[in-house]
Amino acid sequence: MHSRSPSGFSTWRFIADELRGEIVDGGLAPGTRLPSESQLARRFGVNRNTVRQAVAALAADDLVVARRGSGTFVAEHEVLVHRIGVRTRLSDSLGERAKSATARLLGSEIVPAPESVAKRLHLGDRHALRMEIVRGVDGRPISLSTNWFDAERVPGLAEGFVAEQSLTRALREQGIDDYVRGSTMIAARHATASELTDLELLEGAVVLAVEGFDVLPDGTPLQLAVTRFPADRVELDVDPGR
Repeated sequence: MHSRSPSGFSTWRFIADELRGEIVDGGLAPGTRLPSESQLARRFGVNRNTVRQAVAALAADDLVVARRGSGTFVAEHEVLVHRIGVRTRLSDSLGERAKSATARLLGSEIVPAPESVAKRLHLGDRHALRMEIVRGVDGRPISLSTNWFDAERVPGLAEGFVAEQSLTRALREQGIDDYVRGSTMIAARHATASELTDLELLEGAVVLAVEGFDVLPDGTPLQLAVTRFPADRVELDVDPGR
């Protein structure tokens, strides 16, 4: 019986991730009763206390609910499908849920850009505007983004975002009416300590990290952003031609 893997990563987190994946993928549909603690303990080769920790993590994420005398069941949940295409706007993906959406600027600063950012944005010796933004819907965070811009191109963008609660509208105030997606790269990994805090996740949670490079219609670089989505709350639908 194990409570910790050879790598030092607690076994209950692996079990929680396995069950979380089955729930998000639809293998365990809403209303389905989870196997008993004893059954899960036999399946994963651990003791019941380890299983209990994993199930508690799922309950904290509102993925399962315990019913006294009946067992633990998969809760009703709705995964947001974020569509990534030529014009990628999170507000469009939210649809009717946009009414309950929030956007908060965690911080902004004008700094010398890392070499990789300066190269993508063609900054030369110019400084970059770096913004950290967390977005939520229905009272839960759904994304945390680090956004890089040419500071000279968008003076006052951070202040405009605070007022408008939208990058698209804030950019429009800067005279940028349209922009398109130049490239998208996606990776899945475990959340960092700061991401756990900002996205209100439990240790061991997985995020989808999306690097998006946006350009003006004429191809001029506009923005390089890395956005982290909780994998159990957001599903990505990528269609570069849409």
